[in-house]
Amino acid sequence: MSLYNFNEILKISQERNFKAIGSFNLHCIEMLPAFFKAAQKTNSPLMIQISTGTAEYLGYRLLVDAVRSLAESENVPTCLHLDHCSDISAIETAMNAGFSSVMYDGSHLELEENIGNTRIVVEMARPRNITVEGELGAIGGSEDGKAVAAEDICFTTVEDAKRFVEETRVDMLAVSVGTVHGLYTGKAQIQHQRLQEISAATGVPLVLHGGTGVSDDDMRLAVTEGINKVNVGTEMNVQWVDQCKNTFEKGKVNDSVRKFLIPANNAVTQVLMEKIALFK
Repeated sequence: MSLYNFNEILKISQERNFKAIGSFNLHCIEMLPAFFKAAQKTNSPLMIQISTGTAEYLGYRLLVDAVRSLAESENVPTCLHLDHCSDISAIETAMNAGFSSVMYDGSHLELEENIGNTRIVVEMARPRNITVEGELGAIGGSEDGKAVAAEDICFTTVEDAKRFVEETRVDMLAVSVGTVHGLYTGKAQIQHQRLQEISAATGVPLVLHGGTGVSDDDMRLAVTEGINKVNVGTEMNVQWVDQCKNTFEKGKVNDSVRKFLIPANNAVTQVLMEKIALFK
């Protein structure tokens, strides 16, 4: 089975009565079967996103081959997305390896430079049928070890979003509307009016980063206001590590490692299923 790009996977999601698709951070290869189990149980297509750190750790080609193999054997339409990458050469590596979607993150740059670099990535992607996500505004918290302080959060404006989409022709836009990367305790407050106005002005699918920490009610509302892709990573990672700490502590040194990992993967499957249910 070929990997699907974002536009293709979103269409399948909507045909199955989902308003948005979750994009789930894969932190290690051992988590991968848990993702597909959740997709099967919910009759949802699957979008898996990879940080550049994970891609370099596991290898771009290994990730593509593993995801494609499971997508085919489990009969799950799947998109493989490179998340939060500011290095155009790394994005090209992902494209050459077979990733079906990429994100150029120029949110730390001035608007003009962000537009220019994002346009370069779009021009690279179009002939390969690869979708591109851009980002405008700065989202708080941490992403792949990089922190953004609360005072540095820059909310996406309607005017900048409209210009950015028109000049880059991105397939989707990550917006800063009040969510926080890495938030596990406490709740994020989405600026729903801002979100609705950006959606109306741009006409493209919007992406919610920092999906962990958003209340269920806020999430259900956001996916009716233009959010078509929701990034989720922290909650899965927390649950996986917590289960591993427990099983490794109780296990014996000659136990099979799989016995330690099965409860962790079951916890990840449960988190995915709960999140996917919010996108109906």
